[in-house]
Amino acid sequence: MSHVLGIAIESLVAVLLLLTIGYCMLLNKRLQRLKADEHSLKATIGELITATEIAERAIGGLKHTVRDVNENLGSQLNAATQLAAHLKHQLAEGDAVIRRLSKIAAAARPSSEQQEAAAPAPAARTSSARAVAEAAQAFSERRRTNGLAA
Repeated sequence: MSHVLGIAIESLVAVLLLLTIGYCMLLNKRLQRLKADEHSLKATIGELITATEIAERAIGGLKHTVRDVNENLGSQLNAATQLAAHLKHQLAEGDAVIRRLSKIAAAARPSSEQQEAAAPAPAARTSSARAVAEAAQAFSERRRTNGLAA
């Protein structure tokens, strides 16, 4: 009986050793897959680091571009403001000239009583328009000779 017990124990140990060898083979396969995944993960991390560096350089370039655009836009805005002020001044001067010409034209027109008394013919209307134009021309020349431009 002692031989049977010894064989049974040794058989049990052999089975346990076979199970351990099988489990070790399974763990070995899993470790190989994990190492392969580690290499691909390292490659992915390297690509991410490269992409991050490229993005940081691009952001630096964009900041520089924004600074340049801001400076250019500021100078263009100042120039536009000055031009708007200049145009506003010129419009005011133009309005003043129009007002003066209107006064000249009003002064050159015959009063409504005179118009009713003498029903003007088409030729008279033309001469009235010519008179207004000549009066405006004379006024303009008179202003220029005095050193004031109309």
